[in-house]
Amino acid sequence: MINITDEMRQLIDRALADRVPCALGTASRDGRPQISMKGSVLVFDRETLAYWERSKRSALENVNENPQVVIFYNNPEKRIRWRFHGTATVYDKGAIRDNVMARTVKAELDRDPDRKGVAVLVKLERITDLTGNVLQQREGE
Repeated sequence: MINITDEMRQLIDRALADRVPCALGTASRDGRPQISMKGSVLVFDRETLAYWERSKRSALENVNENPQVVIFYNNPEKRIRWRFHGTATVYDKGAIRDNVMARTVKAELDRDPDRKGVAVLVKLERITDLTGNVLQQREGE
């Protein structure tokens, strides 16, 4: 069962302000990897992370081709490193897009003044630490 903890929520939602933005790992359909910094990652609900995709470049192309992603939170000062593995879904209009946009940190939205970005939700399947220890896992995985 996935249940993002209160500690995880607080740290992820403050990641950009704490100067430790999350990294998004994606891969193209044929397996070419890509890492992108995402300062907009937030906890959407107890089993889902979200981010505002404003650049709409290779990370978005990869998600559309291959929705399996990993979001990496790394806080060296606190010695906390989590990997959030899941399946991404893109929302280019509607209530979910509006919800994520409204909750995205101002610094990220300011870089998308025309609000042309899209919301991406990542339904988590597994949370691991840097050593690979499984901290949480969806039942049946």
